[in-house]
Parts: sequence; C-alpha cells; structure tokens
Amino acid sequence: MKEYDYLIVGSGLFGAVFAHEATRHGKKCLLIEKRPHIAGNIYTEDVEGIQVHKYGAHIFHTSNKAIWDYVNEFSEFNNYVNSPLARIGDELYSLPFNMNTFYQMWGVISPAEALAEIERQRGVYADIVPRNLEEQALCLVGRDIYDKLIKGYTEKQWGRSCAELPASIIKRLPLRFTYDNNYFYDRYQGIPIGGYTNIIEKMLDGCDVLLNTDYFDYVAQNPDIANTTVYTGMIDEFFGYCYGTLEYRSLRFESEILPINNFQGNAVVNYSAADIPYTRIIEHKHFEFGAQPNTVITREYPAVWDKGLEPYYPINNEGNDALYSRYKALADARSDIHFGGRLGCYAYYDMDRVIADALQLSSALI
Repeated sequence: MKEYDYLIVGSGLFGAVFAHEATRHGKKCLLIEKRPHIAGNIYTEDVEGIQVHKYGAHIFHTSNKAIWDYVNEFSEFNNYVNSPLARIGDELYSLPFNMNTFYQMWGVISPAEALAEIERQRGVYADIVPRNLEEQALCLVGRDIYDKLIKGYTEKQWGRSCAELPASIIKRLPLRFTYDNNYFYDRYQGIPIGGYTNIIEKMLDGCDVLLNTDYFDYVAQNPDIANTTVYTGMIDEFFGYCYGTLEYRSLRFESEILPINNFQGNAVVNYSAADIPYTRIIEHKHFEFGAQPNTVITREYPAVWDKGLEPYYPINNEGNDALYSRYKALADARSDIHFGGRLGCYAYYDMDRVIADALQLSSALI
C-alpha cells in the first residue's frame, strides 16, 4: 500500500478543492506547494490591517448558485461590485464600456446617440472580416475607444502590436447601452471577508501539506508516495517540454504602503496610455471598504515570460493551442495522473470554473 491515496501538486483553488473533497471522503492526501505559502495566485496577506491580493486582483463572481453556495461554506463574502476605471492622462473612463463611458467620451446622453456615434466611427471597418485584434476592435467600437482605451493597454498586456494579435482575444467586446458600471454580468460576486487565504486554509484542513517543495525533486526521492497524482502545474514542464514550450505572459508587482487613507478612490484603475509602463494600480482596502489610516497600492507590470518566472496568462493562439493538444494527448494516455487548473489545462479560467472542474474531477475519481 502506498502512503497516500492522492498526491496533489499546487495549493491554488483546484488543488485545494480536490484535497478538501478527497479528505472529506476519507482519502489520505498529501499536497505539495513550491511557494512558501498556500493559496497559489489567490493568496492574500494582512498588511496594515488590509487584505492585500499578492498576485493581482481576484474578484469572485459566478452565475452558478451551487458554486456560490459551495464557496460560501468556507467564508462570508461582502457585497463588493467590480467597477474599474480606465485612466489616460487626466481623463477617467468607466469600465466596462457603457453609457457612462460613452457620455465621458462623446457627451452623448441617450443610447440611440451612443449607438449612432459608434456606427459612424466603425465606418469602413463595419463590413470587413477582421484579420487581427486592431481590426476587430475598430469593427466593434470604432476609432476613439480603440485609440484611448484599448490599444495602449492591450499592447502593454501582451507585449506586441494589436495588429499582430489574433482577433479572437476581443471577439465579444461587451458594449452596454445602460448606465451600469458593474464589470461582471454574474448574479453573485464579492470578496471573502478576511481574504482568500483563510478559505484555502479551511479547505486543506485534514490534508498533509508541504511548502517550499518542488514536485520533480520530491517524486524523484519519493516515487511511490501516492496511488494517483493531481497536477496543477505547467503541463509542458511536466512532460519535459518534449514537444516544445508553450507561451505565457508573466506579471511583476510593486507594492507600497502610503501614509494616507485613500489614494485613488477605487479598487482598480487601469492605465491605458502606452507610455505608462504598468497596466493598473490596485488599492486593496477598497475591496473590503476599509477605513484603515494607511493604504496599500500595487502597480502591475506585464512581463515577458521565461522559464523560472511565474506564468500568468496562456497565449491561446493557433500555434500554442495546437501544441497544447499534443501535450493533452500525452496526459490522456496516463491513468495515474490528472491535470487541472489554468496551467494544467493551458487556459485562463475564472475561479468559479476552476472550482467546478475540481469538483467534477473529485466526483469522477473518489
């Protein structure tokens, strides 16, 4: 008999949900994590009494009531509604694109006026088949919104010209002809009171956890540690990059404590101008309506990914997706290991989707 039923690699949402379900059903689990803390990219830490989202803003949102009820078993959520702003120079615009944005951009008041202006600006692009992201954006919203709010931000985020990016990235750019700054359509959304780390701690109760532990080193020394592995790391790394390396974008974060109680008046402000090196500033206290005397802000810088850096965004273009399908075929041929999460599946999933997938896998295996 092996020591554990399951070896779970990674303590983000997928790994933690699976560990919780397996442990709850009487299975013996070992979870290993390469970082010095649990919770993966949703890790939050207390700084100045503020729950700081260490790896970027994470707003939980879902239209799936079963998933909402599930995550609320581990924490009470507040009523935070994501309403980011876009800043370019000294101008501010509401996101997502809605009647507030159109009023700020053109001074139009009625939906009919806004639609007419968008149709006018779409011009010759209205009838083309877009070949790239730039043409797709111009086809959807016209020149003003593209130039001010899309072009600079997108090129910083992806590290290449919009004319070089696939149109599919913004295939369904939302336009709302109502005065509604709620970024998500989902019925349920909020931030866990006390942060996400507390949720993961509760999920991992009863599961053995090793931090600062590299999977490859560990299994080399403990090859028979578990019957089955649930792996949430990079699928191409697991297979030794045998078919080549999948592409990602990385991020760099710079945080600072400021001796003021309010820096920008909003949790998330995007910086759309190309000459501003960061894409957004997060002021963490506004996620929980904080009244602390100081504040903590984080500037988020997109970065070129290379081995050794944290991969945040898969680049799901035609070539990478074809490469991933080859790795998935290798994974599907293995009965002793199951892949999950954004790195294991090479997809950028919202948190509710990650939870749903982990619950589905646990239901199938346990």
